[in-house]
Amino acid sequence: MSYLNLKQRREAAEAVIREAGTLAADYFARRSSLSIDHKGAQDLVSEADRASEALIVGRLSEAFPDDGFLGEEGSSKRLDAEAVWVIDPIDGTRNFLTGVPFWCISIGLVVGGRAALGLIYHPAEDELFTAAAGEGAFANGTPIKASGETDFQKARICVGFNHQQPAVKHCRVLEALLTAGCEYCRLGSGALGLAYTAAGRFDGYWEAHLNSWDAAAGLVLVAEAGGYVNDFLADDGLRRGNRILAATPALVEPLKPLVGFSER
Repeated sequence: MSYLNLKQRREAAEAVIREAGTLAADYFARRSSLSIDHKGAQDLVSEADRASEALIVGRLSEAFPDDGFLGEEGSSKRLDAEAVWVIDPIDGTRNFLTGVPFWCISIGLVVGGRAALGLIYHPAEDELFTAAAGEGAFANGTPIKASGETDFQKARICVGFNHQQPAVKHCRVLEALLTAGCEYCRLGSGALGLAYTAAGRFDGYWEAHLNSWDAAAGLVLVAEAGGYVNDFLADDGLRRGNRILAATPALVEPLKPLVGFSER
């Protein structure tokens, strides 16, 4: 894909993610009246999620009719296209529905099987994280970078969890981190956790299984901010999801045994 085509897609994505953020924020303000469905344990979806995804897919498919789309709420077409948009219309839906402001909108673009473009918008802070392969990472236009931390006793790792994984494995990771002197937290939004890792607010992010719509944008952000991220798209990660380890470089190798990450 040419530089011009990627630039056009980046500009279109920046416009639509802000538009979707305005739409979602309106729903957030009247969240008590929304219709909600349960997809699984602690896994909710509301009309706000569906409306946000419909807006994003509609705008981008009109502008780029040959592109593919994969969205959390059911948008799936042409996944074998050269360029595939990967969309989480509201990541952190439970936070969103209960008034906790840690939720965001995530749009990633995978080109030729590689993560090429990532945007994560946090409406509560009006903060837009953007990155394109080879062009650096930014928050509202200001360059960001991984923390550079080297000492576990000064580090804080964001740890995600979902019920596709055994709770006992998650608890073992937390015990290992705390024993090593490391602090941890959980936001309830994998995309926002990755954005904060790229911005140096967290020193790393780990989750034993994450869906691609939660991860696609963050892959580019962390890499372009100078951080490490594993090859999430391997083993059909686009469709099936995968484990994810993202971190400031000096902590990567020490982190791997603590979270149970082994190279395949």
